[in-house]
Amino acid sequence: MKQFRIIIEKHPDGYVAYPLGIKGAVVGEGDTYEEALADVKSAIRCYIEIFGKEMMEDESLAVETFLVKAEVAI
Repeated sequence: MKQFRIIIEKHPDGYVAYPLGIKGAVVGEGDTYEEALADVKSAIRCYIEIFGKEMMEDESLAVETFLVKAEVAI
């Protein structure tokens, strides 16, 4: 078992999910939050099975993640 930080975005037509800490593009999607999470977890397993565990980034180099709202004058 390995834990991943996963970003889940809500869009007008559904949800998109992607993990941090994996080299390359791994994405899941679904009509609900739960479907997107399940899809990205399946995609992670498949990706690592095909490309190997070396595609996971070194945890000691993991980037700290922040989510912020910022006002920008436009």
